[in-house]
Amino acid sequence: MSEAVALTRRLVALDTAGHGENEAVAVLAPLLGDAGFDVRTVEHAPGRGGLVAEWAIDRDVPPLCLSGHLDTVPLGARPWRHDPHAGEADGDRLYGRGTSDMKGGVAAIVTAATRLTSGRARRAGIRIVLTAAEETGCDGARAAVPLLRGRPGGPLMITEPTGNSVAYGHKGALWLKGHAAGVTAHGSMPSLGVNAVVRLAHAAVRLDGHTFPDAPHLVMGAPTLNVATFHGGLNTNSVPDRAEMTLDVRTVTGQRHDVVAEELAACAGPYVEWEPLVDVPAVWTDPDGEWAASVAAAVQAITGVPQGEPRAMTFFTDAAVLAPALGSVPTVICGPGEPDQAHVTDEWCSMRRIAESVAIVEQICRSWCEL
Repeated sequence: MSEAVALTRRLVALDTAGHGENEAVAVLAPLLGDAGFDVRTVEHAPGRGGLVAEWAIDRDVPPLCLSGHLDTVPLGARPWRHDPHAGEADGDRLYGRGTSDMKGGVAAIVTAATRLTSGRARRAGIRIVLTAAEETGCDGARAAVPLLRGRPGGPLMITEPTGNSVAYGHKGALWLKGHAAGVTAHGSMPSLGVNAVVRLAHAAVRLDGHTFPDAPHLVMGAPTLNVATFHGGLNTNSVPDRAEMTLDVRTVTGQRHDVVAEELAACAGPYVEWEPLVDVPAVWTDPDGEWAASVAAAVQAITGVPQGEPRAMTFFTDAAVLAPALGSVPTVICGPGEPDQAHVTDEWCSMRRIAESVAIVEQICRSWCEL
């Protein structure tokens, strides 16, 4: 079992589903500190911490930034065949919550980085940002921003699950909560009340049929909207006086979220009030840029898989917060996890891909830092 797989198993053993990322920091911070990184921890809530680790950042060229998140989503209601926190191996597959999304990617970053500090970085150093609470809107990344803003930043690599192929960005996310008010009355006399559920249901149907006027992105495609949740009423024999729903909107580069929110409010109609839940922008980097192209070449050389046409991910990442904080730097997403394994029951990651990811991160660091 490789060093990176063993570290993945240590992280998977920790339940970090919406809490407890400090336990993962307690595993990773000493590894980075012992390797020569200057490690600072940051919390945005009790027990929910991340870290910023830096090595050789006093060079003439800004440091390369590597990032991943430590939290996971909950297990779900469906039973698992494999213990979700045991890191059980079956053939090439390592099972457990977070193996793909994205403790395998975090382990690859830390394993590669700690191997490199025995050398001398002639051109640039390395910055590692490991975050809490990415899954619910990048709160941990926002907590790390004060440690990054105003300081020189080099390119950013996020090891989210891509099956070790290069993605040059991702869609943005705008999650909205809408609620409608009504007037309660006895269920046998509905004419005396105003039904909030019906008001909101009409709005939900209009939104479900909404077409965005924005042109599709050449790689990301068109923006999407999903009516995600709907709740209303307290009992069967009353006219409901309140109902609420949530929307999951995935945007593309060029869309302004304030404009999108106004557009959707107009579509929903006057009886719905809105509040934002998550607001993270889309991220896009030119695939023909020098650094992005060099990453693709390195990945292809290591994996033996042609990179083909440029791609972007539908999910969001901490790059939405970190890339602007670092100075709108070139960004790629490339990690060992399988995108279709994120958030699923019996989640798994290929151990071969974890080893490949270590080699990819190491090569990209060596190239940027001139190690």
